[in-house]
Amino acid sequence: MRSNLQKEVGLPFVKKQEPSYKMQCRSRIHADPSLALDQSLSYDDTDQFDQIPDSIVLLIFNNLADVRSLGRCAVVSKRFYSLVPLVEDVFVKIDRVVSLDGDCDESLDLSSPKPRNLFSHLLKLMFFSFLKPFHQLRNGNNVNKAFLPQLSHHTPEQVLKNFKHVQNLRIELPAGDVGTEDGVLLKWKAEFGSTLQSCVILGGTQIEKKPVADQEATEDNGSIPESFYTNGGLKLRVVWTISSLIAASTRHYLLRPIIKDHPTLKTLVLTDADGQGTLSMGVDQLREFREKPLAASASSSRTQVPASNMKLKYAPYLELPEGMGMQGATLVAIKPSAEGCGGNRKEVEAFVLGAFDGPFKAVVKALARRRTYLLEMNGF
Repeated sequence: MRSNLQKEVGLPFVKKQEPSYKMQCRSRIHADPSLALDQSLSYDDTDQFDQIPDSIVLLIFNNLADVRSLGRCAVVSKRFYSLVPLVEDVFVKIDRVVSLDGDCDESLDLSSPKPRNLFSHLLKLMFFSFLKPFHQLRNGNNVNKAFLPQLSHHTPEQVLKNFKHVQNLRIELPAGDVGTEDGVLLKWKAEFGSTLQSCVILGGTQIEKKPVADQEATEDNGSIPESFYTNGGLKLRVVWTISSLIAASTRHYLLRPIIKDHPTLKTLVLTDADGQGTLSMGVDQLREFREKPLAASASSSRTQVPASNMKLKYAPYLELPEGMGMQGATLVAIKPSAEGCGGNRKEVEAFVLGAFDGPFKAVVKALARRRTYLLEMNGF
C-alpha cells in the first residue's frame, strides 16, 4: 500500500522486493569457469596414477631402492610388476648369515648382543639369508609365479634374479665381521678389482669423553713410544690388519655370482649395519673382475690377499670433535707391492683421506700428518 506522502505527490506504487536466499545448484558454483569441464570429467573410472609416465615411476622406485619394498610394489599391479625389474638402484639388507650346515648360530641372530665370533663364521660362509621370506608376494597377474623366490633362505643372487638392469647395488650385512672388545674402534674400507687394490684401516683402543691426563699427552713427541712394541700394541695392530683383510677378501669372494649375473653393474658396495667395514667396486674394478681370473685362497673360500706394503701411523691420544678423545689412534694404509697395482700415490692418498665420514675423517687427517712407519706383508 502507498503511504499518504506517496498519494499526495502522486508517486507510482513500487512493490518492495524481499532479498532472495535461494542457493544455486552446487554443480554451477565454480571459482574458475574452466573447472566446470574438469569436474564433469572427474567422475569417470580412469585411474589418475596411470597418467604418470613410466620414467617418473621408475625414478620413484630408484629412490626407494630397498628390495623388500620393491617386492611389495611388484604385487600392486601388472604395471608395477613389469616396471620393478627395470630398477637401476637396489639396496639389499641381510638379516642373518647361514653357515655351511644351514644352521643359524645364536651369535648371528640380531636379537642377541653383538656377535663376537661372526668373523669365524664368515670363513665357512655359504650364503646370506633373509629373516622374513617373501612367501606372500605374488605378481599382479594373480598367478602362482612369485616375483621373489619362495625359499626358506634367500641368497642375494636369488633375490636379485629378476632385476636385469641393476647399475648401483648396495648390500648390508647384519654386523661387522671382526669382533672387538667394548670401547675399541675398528673401521676399514677396501677397494677390489680381481684382487685387493687399496685398503685403509682406522683403529683406536678406547674412545672416551674425558681427555687423558696432561702428563700422558706431553709424552707424545710424534714418534711411536717404546711401550708400543713391548706391551702388545704392535701385535694388536697386526691382528686388526690381518682380520680386516680376511673379512674384506671373504666378502669379495662371495660377490662372484652377483657380478657374473649382472653385467650392467657400475657400482657395488658391501657394508654392514655396524659401519665397521666397507668393500667397494667401481666400473673399472668390476671390468677387471670379469676379465681377469680371481685368485682364491687355498685355505678358505675367500680371495687371496697379495703381498702388500703397509704404512702405519700412530698417536697415543687424539682429540675428537664434541669433547671426545681416542687413545691408541692408528691408521694403516695398505697397497699391493706388485708394480702397477693399487693406483698411483695421489690416488691412494685421496682414497685414504676420503675413506671415512664425520669425526673419523678428522682423525684420519690428523694421523696423516704423523710420522710414517713402513711395513711389508706377504700374501696369504
